[in-house]
Amino acid sequence: MIRTCLAALCLCAALSHPALAGPGAHGPNGEHLDAPAAGVPAGAARPGIEASTEGFELVGTLHADEFSVLVDRYDTNEPVTTGTLEVELGPIKAQARLHADIGDFSFADPKLLAALRQPGEHVLVFTLVTGHDTDLIEGALRTPPDTDARGQWHAGKLAAAVLAGLAVLAAAVTAWRLRRRRTPR
Repeated sequence: MIRTCLAALCLCAALSHPALAGPGAHGPNGEHLDAPAAGVPAGAARPGIEASTEGFELVGTLHADEFSVLVDRYDTNEPVTTGTLEVELGPIKAQARLHADIGDFSFADPKLLAALRQPGEHVLVFTLVTGHDTDLIEGALRTPPDTDARGQWHAGKLAAAVLAGLAVLAAAVTAWRLRRRRTPR
C-alpha cells in the first residue's frame, strides 16, 4: 500500500509540475527567429525585456535589487563582456556596472528601479559602447499590475498552492480507494 501511495504521489507531482522547456531565441540550426521580440519572455516570473538590432541582442530581467541585462552579438551569440551600457527611461539615465565574470550588466539606480516597478509599459533606450562598436537598442519592459514592490508576481505563489493542494487531494483519494478495496465487505 505504501508503494502504491508513493507512486500515486510521484505521479501527481510529475503531472502538476509546469513544463520547463520553452521556445528559445534561436531555431534548431542556430538561426534567429524572425518574430518581433516580446516585452516579457514567455513563462517569465519577473518583468523582462528582449530587444535586438543588426549588431546586438539584449535580454533584461527586473529583480528585487537590480535590473540585470545580458547582451550578445547578434551574428555569433558571443556574450559582450567589455564596454559600457547606459539606459534612458524618460528623464532618468543610469549607467550599468559590468560583471564580466558572469557576463551581465547590472543597473542598481534607485530612481530607475522605482520607475520600472510601476505597472505599465516602459520604453527603454540602451546605449552600448564596446571596443569599436556603438549601438542604440530600444525595447519595452512591461510590468503587470499584479507585481509587488520586489518585482515578483503573486500569481506564482497562488499557482504553486493550487498545484500542491491538487497533489495532496489526488494522493488522499488514491489512498482511500486502495483502503476501501482491501476492506472486506
